[in-house]
Amino acid sequence: MTASPAAAVPRLDPRHYEPARVPYEVRRHAGTPDTLAVGRPGKVGLLELAFERVGGRTELTGHYQKSPLQIMRPLYFDPARPDLAVTFLMSTGGGILQADRLRTDLHCGADTAVHLTTQAATKVYRMEHDYATQLVNLTAGPRAYVEYLPEPVIPFVDSRLYQRTVLTVDPDATVLAGETVLAGRLARGERNAYRVFASDLEVRRPGGELVALDTVRLEPSPGGGGGGGGGRGAGVTGPAVLAGHDVMSSLYVLSPLAPAARIADVLHEAVAGCGQEYGELLYGVSVLPQDSGAWLRLLGSDTRACAAALRAAWDAVRRLLIGVPAPELRKT
Repeated sequence: MTASPAAAVPRLDPRHYEPARVPYEVRRHAGTPDTLAVGRPGKVGLLELAFERVGGRTELTGHYQKSPLQIMRPLYFDPARPDLAVTFLMSTGGGILQADRLRTDLHCGADTAVHLTTQAATKVYRMEHDYATQLVNLTAGPRAYVEYLPEPVIPFVDSRLYQRTVLTVDPDATVLAGETVLAGRLARGERNAYRVFASDLEVRRPGGELVALDTVRLEPSPGGGGGGGGGRGAGVTGPAVLAGHDVMSSLYVLSPLAPAARIADVLHEAVAGCGQEYGELLYGVSVLPQDSGAWLRLLGSDTRACAAALRAAWDAVRRLLIGVPAPELRKT
């Protein structure tokens, strides 16, 4: 199966896979790698998926992939929603390397039901030259129900990453989108040793109208973090500071299926219950502009506790919006 490029320019034209704008915090690390340079074979990863409603379930009707990005075929194992196409996004490279330019385009047509996730955490490896970028463009058509819940991003020592996620959501569609970043390889005692992690998440309407923008810029100061048990969050500047914690998670819920205030209340109640079981979790919930939904921001220092809280929020809002629980996802 093939899918048409999401842009008018050829897929391998830098204008297609390079961000239109890279934040200064990342761009200042630009350089010429002494290994494979930007645009060389294996450095540009492209993935284009198109889903449509066919008969009684959602089918993958368009598919283009260029290594290191790839997928396996969609699976249908949610007992409460057998029409839901569960799709695992994967990388043959095992992570993101310096000078990588990755772009993923996900089109979910009218009345589709899709769950998108990654097979494992995204590792961002050490970079001595240049930086890496990751673009995700997700479009949800009328009455679509889409869950985009990737595993955490783990920035290794000296890594530099900019990721931009654009959610283009029809007013009648529902999209649940999650994002989690760790302070580093916590099991090794590596905290805030990366150079910069920058992320922009945009919510737009089909006509291009901007509904919401969430900007994250995490830039440890020299000596503020480091490997071998370096400072926990000390010296990390920029929007969305970790405040001494090791995990930051967000969940965005855009839906016309329930009032925005009710969605916010359900998110708050779900995480509040987790705090009693797992210990201290800092979190906040707000209604999104235009009453289009609500979002959750969560901080913690235990990866399992944060994952459990995020799952509880996902499960609770799923029950509210479509009346079924979150399924168990087995990943290896």
